[in-house]
Amino acid sequence: MNNRFFVFILSACVVVYIISMWQIPVIDIDAAQYASMSREMMENGSYLKLYDLGLDYLDKPPMLFWLSSFSLQLFGVFDWAYRIPSVLMLLLGIYATYRLALLFYHTTIAQLSAIVLASSQAVFLMVHDVRCDTMLMGWVIFSLWQLASWYQTHKWKHFLLGFAAIAGGMMTKGPIALMIPAFAFVPHFILRREWKQFFRWEYIIGLLIVAILLIPMSIGLYQQYDLEPGKIFHGRAIQSGLRFYYWTQSFGRYTGENVFNEMNHFTFLLENMLWSFLPWIIFFLIGLLFTISRLVQQKFRIGATEEWISTGGFIITYCILARSQAQLPHYIFVVLPLAAIVTARTVYRLLFVGEKPGLTRILFWIHTVIFFLLWVAAIVLMVWPFPAIHLLVKVVSVAGLCAYLFILFKPFSNVHRQIQMALLTVIGVNLCLSLGFYPHLLKYQLGNTVAKVLDEKKINKQQVVLYNIDESRALHFYGKHIFKHKTDSLSLQSNDILITRKESLSALQQRFPNLNTIFEGAYYGVSMLSLPFLNPETRAKETVPYVLVDLDGRP
Repeated sequence: MNNRFFVFILSACVVVYIISMWQIPVIDIDAAQYASMSREMMENGSYLKLYDLGLDYLDKPPMLFWLSSFSLQLFGVFDWAYRIPSVLMLLLGIYATYRLALLFYHTTIAQLSAIVLASSQAVFLMVHDVRCDTMLMGWVIFSLWQLASWYQTHKWKHFLLGFAAIAGGMMTKGPIALMIPAFAFVPHFILRREWKQFFRWEYIIGLLIVAILLIPMSIGLYQQYDLEPGKIFHGRAIQSGLRFYYWTQSFGRYTGENVFNEMNHFTFLLENMLWSFLPWIIFFLIGLLFTISRLVQQKFRIGATEEWISTGGFIITYCILARSQAQLPHYIFVVLPLAAIVTARTVYRLLFVGEKPGLTRILFWIHTVIFFLLWVAAIVLMVWPFPAIHLLVKVVSVAGLCAYLFILFKPFSNVHRQIQMALLTVIGVNLCLSLGFYPHLLKYQLGNTVAKVLDEKKINKQQVVLYNIDESRALHFYGKHIFKHKTDSLSLQSNDILITRKESLSALQQRFPNLNTIFEGAYYGVSMLSLPFLNPETRAKETVPYVLVDLDGRP
């Protein structure tokens, strides 16, 4: 592959990442909650004990909050500042994917691995909807690269960095960061019949390194929960924060100790990969079949130049996650770098070497239809739901479709046409979404919209109260303040400024006849899109009208 093309594609992906970080507000529930907690940590200076709106928090480890709060302190309370540490870890993950592939394959497959990961739909989502998984993915693939380098070169620097990265991953999302390297290397050692790798004394030192690096977090858990047992988390009394973190939160999903139970069928994660690993998902599935078939032919033995870190690591991790009693689509994102390497091998065999030309032709026409439909969908989203989207963005979406059709009939470089079509589609569509669709969609999110009104009108945030309305963590983040909640109308005071549903006005006016409406809007749970909401003619029935009201009506 031409180095210039490689650099150009990665640069184009990074440009879209930056636009997404800058243009798209944090989305409510997880991303907005973590952003709010990072701001709260920056404000209260509590780095060992975690709090969410002043309440004890136990669900996730502190690494994301540590790094994001530092970024907020350095750059200010902005959504892009919250995202910077996670996106930097993501970029490190893309580089680590390239370097891990380069240990076992030639440069073209390594470059393809980085391109596949960087241009997958999940990654474009992860750069703006930042949760723990963005950072976790970077830690995990970096640890795999370093441990594989140690495995080949026996250099201690790789060993130390590998286990330090495992600790970083554990402080980001738990023991899964320790388990995935085991899932990846165990089948590799078995298939190579390298039994001595299971009994290396160096592992004891590695685990000791991890344990030492986990001490600050463990101290915080012990102080916050073990010294004060009985605190309630999701309806259950927590007797030990250390046990919860090191056992219940991860392994409790299999023992039944974890309270969550949702999306627990085995194919759930794969079904979501059909969109999250676009435009490469078909190549990936074929690659899995190729790799497993070859292994059977080789009687479950691989040669000294072959690797099963990527395939084995993905398959075992998938099976473990898919047996959990609680799953969400982003849980599988942590091993997308391994999926990218499997995909890159397949793309190289089919499109560069020219193996199985009949299959390649079938895939070409399947992808032609899929990519065309994605462009049509992008144009519809630019034109139909939000007419206020800038004309230039609409023109860009149409121009993207025209460029796609041009490549379809006349490729403009020596890179295979299917690769050009895939990259133009995924990068172009996400550029349009970041510039047009998402910013207008997020205007229907309560928190960022109201926070902007509060700042514009210079309203005293100490007086603002949430009453009879859904929680929005984005409000606390963008408002740079933890807003009070009141549930009892008798507790309302005349100097309160309420954020409340519009339907509450009639009852409030009876008690506060001089109340003044400062702002009216409508909100919607933007993470759960529906056609009635996207349709401008039926949207009003799907949204919840709300108001910002001054109860005493004084200026």
